[in-house]
Amino acid sequence: MPSEEAVTAVALWIAATHLQRAWQHAPRLAIVAPEKRCGKSRLLDVVTETVHNRLITVNATAAAIFRSIDGDDPPTLLVDEADAMFSTTKAAEKNEEVRGLINAGHQRGRPTLRVSGPEHQVQEFPTFAMAALAGIGDLPDTIMDRAVVIRMRRRAAGEKVASFRTGRDTPALNAIRDRLHAWLQPLYAQAMEMEPPMPVEDRAADTWEPLVTIADLAGGDWPVLARAACRAMTDYEAGQDEEGGLRTRLLVGIRRAFATVDDPAVLSTKFLLEALNADKEAPWAEYGANGLTPRGLQLLLKPYGISSANRRFPDGTQAKGFARNQFLDTWARYCPEPKPSAEPAQSADEPQSGAAA
Repeated sequence: MPSEEAVTAVALWIAATHLQRAWQHAPRLAIVAPEKRCGKSRLLDVVTETVHNRLITVNATAAAIFRSIDGDDPPTLLVDEADAMFSTTKAAEKNEEVRGLINAGHQRGRPTLRVSGPEHQVQEFPTFAMAALAGIGDLPDTIMDRAVVIRMRRRAAGEKVASFRTGRDTPALNAIRDRLHAWLQPLYAQAMEMEPPMPVEDRAADTWEPLVTIADLAGGDWPVLARAACRAMTDYEAGQDEEGGLRTRLLVGIRRAFATVDDPAVLSTKFLLEALNADKEAPWAEYGANGLTPRGLQLLLKPYGISSANRRFPDGTQAKGFARNQFLDTWARYCPEPKPSAEPAQSADEPQSGAAA
């Protein structure tokens, strides 16, 4: 496991499956790893034996899955080797309906419609169900954005873990499952009414709210542990997006280019491209034969409604360029600068949050 926060998150996610009827959103659990032999399938084994009403899916069709979902008592979907479903363009196209089903099932009240029977009547099938997916590499962005992400790591030399034996360990895990169910079922009405204070907003809050609610029901140290895990793990995933999301990284690079020359009102396209392509850690130098081009820059910025125009510069010259105020709203929305933390700095002895390096 990558961190103590990840252990907390998995425990709360498992418990939350036993109160699925109370939730407005059904968080996904994305168990991912950079390579084989990182323990993701073993973690899925543990999850399988402790969740409520498991439904193991291996190479299943979307039709089979949604016909297996009971709206009154949703199962917990479990998918190993989920990366195989989306790893190539052909596989992704073949499984696009499954991906859509997984995305729709994150929120209550998003049924899928099918024409069935000899009368060709339109029938609604529920999609709402919690789901755990394990795979190598990141899953599609739309799934990761709806998930509590557990980034597994391979054991280092000298690190020991206990072996897993189905015959010996499954009964103990099933006993935990039964205890969780017996504890949580009488709390259904109370959980329905709860609106716990959340340390995050928007979709992250939707995804983590069932876990934080479980923690508040449990009391003790759990409310603090749950919110700390929520904050640390969502912050880490936001950082992953900033580093890996091409357009987000471009916005950060442009902001940095403006800052290096004291944030002028306008910068020429030529200067921006030189600054971006000079960053050896960024992907722009390899974006094309000559690095990022004016055309490539325009295409990447088009979804934000930002384009270059003829600009007049302080020395009286004119050239294609961008005004800094074109980016202000986009920066604030997609890559806000981190606010100074009011919390005390973490000591070297404290466990690090997020995924391991």
